[in-house]
Amino acid sequence: MKAGIIILREYLKNNMIFHRLTDIQFEEVLERAKMITLADGGVLFQQGDEFRRFYLVVSGHMKLFRLAPDGNEKVIELVDAGHTFAEALMFLEQPRYPVGAISLGETNLISIDARHFQEILKSSVDLCMALLGDMSFRLRSLVREIDDLSLHSATCRVAAFILARAPDHRDDFDLDIPKHVIASRISVKPETFSRIIKGLKSKEILEIKGSKVHLLDREALKEAADVCALPVDAM
Repeated sequence: MKAGIIILREYLKNNMIFHRLTDIQFEEVLERAKMITLADGGVLFQQGDEFRRFYLVVSGHMKLFRLAPDGNEKVIELVDAGHTFAEALMFLEQPRYPVGAISLGETNLISIDARHFQEILKSSVDLCMALLGDMSFRLRSLVREIDDLSLHSATCRVAAFILARAPDHRDDFDLDIPKHVIASRISVKPETFSRIIKGLKSKEILEIKGSKVHLLDREALKEAADVCALPVDAM
């Protein structure tokens, strides 16, 4: 139990939102926080469920998605370790989750009591401004993404997605997200995604074996992505 509290404390302290809390506020949030582990494909919440908590991803990935009336799934966002999601719902009255959330691979999260955090926000202008600033950044990213979907090619979007997930100083990395999920996230058909990857391979820009990616020509990938390079946080 003590080890679990230490882990919760470490991850929360390193996040921008919780870093701004006073010591007393932080301890209150920590007391109500819960660590959750989901296996691959674990459902955290369904679209339309009542909003009670928001989350910080510790490891793994969360897929946020909406279902169309015909049952087709559209991936809205992929949330990586170190990022929070669903906190914007605290600013709505009687909110419900507008998306579903499913884990990609084993995923660890910290669950935060939203109602209690709302009470803290009412007494902290600085914390409110920090949250609003983060949401403003995400909104700008989404607006830019809409422009990219309207104005730029599928090849550009695939290249930008891969480049955004490549470490700055390493050409080998894991892309441990299913290809059909990536395709849905950047609004291309799975077969189109596969064809573009094949084209990048044939041009000796990259190699992909399973989840392992090796960049052969980072500059060429940058050229393909430059016109619509999406920031990492937009992914």
